[in-house]
Amino acid sequence: MRMIVALILASTACSTAQEKPVFLSYYAEKDVEPSADPDSPFWKGIRGVVIDRSILGPAVPEYRAEVRSRWTANNIYFLFAGPYRKLTLNSNPDTAKETYRLWEKDCFEVYLGADFEHINRYREFQMSPAGEFLDLDIDSSRPKPGFNGEDRWDSGMQVKARIDEQKKFWYGEMKIPIAAVDARPPAAGNEMRINLFRQDEEPPNRKFLAWQITGVWNPHHPDKFGILRLVR
Repeated sequence: MRMIVALILASTACSTAQEKPVFLSYYAEKDVEPSADPDSPFWKGIRGVVIDRSILGPAVPEYRAEVRSRWTANNIYFLFAGPYRKLTLNSNPDTAKETYRLWEKDCFEVYLGADFEHINRYREFQMSPAGEFLDLDIDSSRPKPGFNGEDRWDSGMQVKARIDEQKKFWYGEMKIPIAAVDARPPAAGNEMRINLFRQDEEPPNRKFLAWQITGVWNPHHPDKFGILRLVR
């Protein structure tokens, strides 16, 4: 009897250890043009998650950001909102084509993958307060992910950025074709693997925040990703 109880407890502990944090993406009937406005009809009342810890673990409340998500029959949307102290931007931002190495400036990032068998394969999406964007096809098992020509992949993503200088907040919205990430038809209950990041300021005071911390100054640890779930 004791052995049976021990086995049950061990199984429960194992199951709990394997559970991942869940980020809910809410269904919308129609696609919209990105507005980067949390008070728009599309985004108002939608609950999200927060990014408020360093990728190494400690809390960074002064850069606490909120992220919301919605999905349609064709696209998945992410809305970011967070305060800033001083924007770190490229001097001549190009919003017409992707900006390589955007991760060296202020940006919000989504790492998203639908392959639960080969978790090293996922997509990386970034945007800046100036409306620059970058999408990458990542294989984290390769040396130096992001530096192997991954930027040649094109997702068809759209972004919209907005800076509120009075409140010292910036907002960013991504509109990503679901087919660029997941071969399945979009449906309530579908799950993907996800992590969210924020980068701010210049070295040596560079801030790197994560929704799910990796414990090292490197975001490419898919074993740390949480779950994105499509819901009605």
